[in-house]
Amino acid sequence: MITFLIRARTAPPVLLVIAALVFLVPASPQADDTDSEIQGAILRQIEAFANDDDEAAWRVASEGIKQRFGSSEVFLAMVKQAYPAVHRASAIEFVRRVPHGDFEIQVVRLKGPEGKRWDAYYRMVLIDDQWKIGGVQMQPADLGI
Repeated sequence: MITFLIRARTAPPVLLVIAALVFLVPASPQADDTDSEIQGAILRQIEAFANDDDEAAWRVASEGIKQRFGSSEVFLAMVKQAYPAVHRASAIEFVRRVPHGDFEIQVVRLKGPEGKRWDAYYRMVLIDDQWKIGGVQMQPADLGI
Protein backbone atom coordinates (compact mmCIF):
# COMPACT_ATOMS: atom_id res chain seq x y z
CA MET A 1 0.00 0.00 0.00
CA ILE A 2 2.81 2.44 0.78
CA THR A 3 4.39 1.74 -2.59
CA PHE A 4 1.11 2.57 -4.30
CA LEU A 5 0.88 5.89 -2.46
CA ILE A 6 4.42 6.87 -3.40
CA ARG A 7 3.81 6.04 -7.06
CA ALA A 8 0.50 7.91 -7.01
CA ARG A 9 2.31 11.12 -5.99
CA THR A 10 4.41 11.01 -9.13
CA ALA A 11 1.51 10.05 -11.44
CA PRO A 12 -0.26 12.63 -13.62
CA PRO A 13 -3.26 14.33 -11.90
CA VAL A 14 -5.80 12.52 -14.13
CA LEU A 15 -4.52 9.16 -12.92
CA LEU A 16 -4.80 10.30 -9.33
CA VAL A 17 -8.46 11.20 -9.88
CA ILE A 18 -9.17 7.83 -11.53
CA ALA A 19 -7.37 5.96 -8.74
CA ALA A 20 -9.37 7.88 -6.12
CA LEU A 21 -12.65 7.08 -7.85
CA VAL A 22 -11.82 3.38 -7.99
CA PHE A 23 -11.42 3.32 -4.22
CA LEU A 24 -14.41 5.56 -3.48
CA VAL A 25 -16.99 3.75 -5.61
CA PRO A 26 -18.37 0.63 -3.88
CA ALA A 27 -17.52 -2.64 -5.60
CA SER A 28 -21.16 -3.69 -5.66
CA PRO A 29 -23.85 -1.07 -5.01
CA GLN A 30 -26.48 -3.82 -4.98
CA ALA A 31 -24.65 -5.60 -2.15
CA ASP A 32 -24.60 -2.36 -0.12
CA ASP A 33 -28.33 -1.87 -0.75
CA THR A 34 -29.08 -5.46 0.24
CA ASP A 35 -27.05 -5.10 3.43
CA SER A 36 -28.81 -1.90 4.45
CA GLU A 37 -32.27 -3.24 3.57
CA ILE A 38 -31.76 -6.48 5.50
CA GLN A 39 -30.25 -4.69 8.47
CA GLY A 40 -33.09 -2.16 8.40
CA ALA A 41 -35.70 -4.93 8.53
CA ILE A 42 -33.99 -6.59 11.50
CA LEU A 43 -33.61 -3.26 13.31
CA ARG A 44 -37.29 -2.41 12.73
CA GLN A 45 -38.33 -5.68 14.32
CA ILE A 46 -35.95 -5.36 17.28
CA GLU A 47 -37.19 -1.80 17.84
CA ALA A 48 -40.79 -3.02 17.66
CA PHE A 49 -40.01 -5.66 20.30
CA ALA A 50 -38.38 -3.01 22.51
CA ASN A 51 -41.56 -0.93 22.25
CA ASP A 52 -43.89 -3.95 22.72
CA ASP A 53 -45.38 -3.12 19.31
CA ASP A 54 -46.47 -6.58 18.23
CA GLU A 55 -48.04 -5.35 14.97
CA ALA A 56 -44.84 -3.62 13.79
CA ALA A 57 -42.79 -6.73 14.66
CA TRP A 58 -45.35 -8.89 12.83
CA ARG A 59 -45.07 -6.77 9.64
CA VAL A 60 -41.40 -7.76 9.25
CA ALA A 61 -42.14 -11.49 9.63
CA SER A 62 -42.32 -13.69 6.54
CA GLU A 63 -45.51 -15.40 5.41
CA GLY A 64 -44.14 -18.70 6.74
CA ILE A 65 -43.79 -17.23 10.23
CA LYS A 66 -47.25 -15.71 10.01
CA GLN A 67 -48.78 -19.04 9.00
CA ARG A 68 -46.93 -20.86 11.77
CA PHE A 69 -48.00 -18.52 14.59
CA GLY A 70 -51.29 -17.20 13.28
CA SER A 71 -51.33 -13.84 15.08
CA SER A 72 -49.02 -11.10 16.25
CA GLU A 73 -49.96 -11.76 19.87
CA VAL A 74 -48.96 -15.44 19.71
CA PHE A 75 -45.77 -14.49 17.84
CA LEU A 76 -44.76 -11.86 20.41
CA ALA A 77 -45.44 -14.25 23.30
CA MET A 78 -43.20 -16.87 21.67
CA VAL A 79 -40.38 -14.34 21.13
CA LYS A 80 -40.60 -13.15 24.75
CA GLN A 81 -40.34 -16.71 26.03
CA ALA A 82 -37.88 -18.30 23.58
CA TYR A 83 -35.73 -15.36 22.43
CA PRO A 84 -35.20 -12.88 25.29
CA ALA A 85 -31.96 -11.61 23.71
CA VAL A 86 -33.92 -10.66 20.57
CA HIS A 87 -36.90 -9.34 22.51
CA ARG A 88 -34.82 -7.09 24.75
CA ALA A 89 -31.47 -6.66 22.98
CA SER A 90 -29.28 -4.05 24.65
CA ALA A 91 -26.56 -4.08 21.96
CA ILE A 92 -26.64 -5.06 18.28
CA GLU A 93 -23.76 -5.68 15.87
CA PHE A 94 -24.20 -6.83 12.27
CA VAL A 95 -21.39 -9.30 11.67
CA ARG A 96 -21.81 -10.61 8.13
CA ARG A 97 -24.33 -11.58 5.47
CA VAL A 98 -24.12 -14.94 3.69
CA PRO A 99 -26.07 -15.42 0.41
CA HIS A 100 -27.83 -18.78 0.00
CA GLY A 101 -29.62 -18.50 -3.33
CA ASP A 102 -33.30 -18.02 -2.45
CA PHE A 103 -32.52 -16.52 0.95
CA GLU A 104 -29.78 -14.73 2.88
CA ILE A 105 -28.37 -15.36 6.34
CA GLN A 106 -27.56 -12.24 8.34
CA VAL A 107 -25.39 -12.91 11.37
CA VAL A 108 -26.10 -10.49 14.21
CA ARG A 109 -24.32 -10.36 17.56
CA LEU A 110 -26.75 -9.42 20.32
CA LYS A 111 -26.37 -8.64 23.97
CA GLY A 112 -29.36 -9.89 25.90
CA PRO A 113 -31.02 -8.35 28.95
CA GLU A 114 -28.91 -10.45 31.33
CA GLY A 115 -25.66 -9.28 29.64
CA LYS A 116 -24.98 -12.54 27.80
CA ARG A 117 -23.84 -12.25 24.18
CA TRP A 118 -25.50 -14.26 21.42
CA ASP A 119 -24.99 -14.86 17.72
CA ALA A 120 -28.34 -14.70 15.95
CA TYR A 121 -28.58 -16.20 12.47
CA TYR A 122 -31.46 -14.45 10.72
CA ARG A 123 -32.94 -16.19 7.69
CA MET A 124 -34.02 -13.36 5.39
CA VAL A 125 -36.34 -13.81 2.41
CA LEU A 126 -37.22 -11.30 -0.30
CA ILE A 127 -41.00 -10.97 -0.72
CA ASP A 128 -42.45 -8.37 -3.10
CA ASP A 129 -39.14 -6.44 -3.05
CA GLN A 130 -39.09 -6.30 0.76
CA TRP A 131 -36.83 -8.30 3.07
CA LYS A 132 -38.74 -10.32 5.66
CA ILE A 133 -37.51 -12.40 8.58
CA GLY A 134 -38.09 -16.09 7.95
CA GLY A 135 -36.59 -17.35 11.20
CA VAL A 136 -33.79 -16.94 13.72
CA GLN A 137 -31.41 -19.45 15.24
CA MET A 138 -29.41 -18.46 18.28
CA GLN A 139 -26.21 -19.68 19.86
CA PRO A 140 -23.95 -18.26 22.55
CA ALA A 141 -21.37 -15.94 20.98
CA ASP A 142 -17.76 -17.07 20.88
CA LEU A 143 -16.00 -14.36 22.82
CA GLY A 144 -12.50 -15.47 21.78
CA ILE A 145 -9.51 -15.06 24.03
